[in-house]
Amino acid sequence: MEKQNLSAQEALEKLKQGNKKYLEVSANPGDISPKLRKATCENGQNPYAVIITCSDSRVIPESIFTAGIGELFVIRVAGNVMDHHQIGSVEYGAEHLGCKLVVVLGHDHCGAVGAAIHDEPSGFVKYITDEIRKAIGDEKDDFRASCLNVKQSVSVLKESLGWKDDGDVKVVGAIYHIEDGAVEFL
Repeated sequence: MEKQNLSAQEALEKLKQGNKKYLEVSANPGDISPKLRKATCENGQNPYAVIITCSDSRVIPESIFTAGIGELFVIRVAGNVMDHHQIGSVEYGAEHLGCKLVVVLGHDHCGAVGAAIHDEPSGFVKYITDEIRKAIGDEKDDFRASCLNVKQSVSVLKESLGWKDDGDVKVVGAIYHIEDGAVEFL
C-alpha cells in the first residue's frame, strides 16, 4: 500500500478535487476493494487527512471527498464539538499517522446546532449543546451558527495542541451543504 505523505496543501487540494468528483456521481468511486482491505490489514493505515465531523447520517466524509479505505481518519461526534477524546484522536492522526491536514467539517441543517439555538436539551445531549452555545453566543441563524461552531472547534484544536498557523499540521474549517453536496472551506 502506498504511503500518502502529503503536505497539508496537497491534502487540501485532494479533498477539494474529491468533493468536485462527488458532485457529479451517484455512487462512491473510492477504492473499497478486497485487495485494498487486505493491504490495509497487513500494512496499516496511511490516511492523508483527519476529518472531524458531525454524526449526522447525511454527512459521509468518505463519499463527500471521494475517498476509499485508508485515505481519511474520520472522527464523528454530534455537532463536531471538541472534548479530550476528539482532541486525542486528532493528535493521534497527526502524530502517529502523519496527517498534515485536519479539517473540522460542519454542515448546514445541523440538528445539534438547531437544538442549541431553539431547544433546552437535557441529559447527556446538554453537554453537546452547551459547547455549541459557547461557540455561537446569541447567534440565531442556523447557518451562521454552524460556521461559528466550526471556527470554535478549529480554535480549540489549535490551542489545545499548541499548533500554529505556520506549523507542520494545518487545521481548517469547512461547511458541507447537504442539499447540493458542496464543501465550502472557511
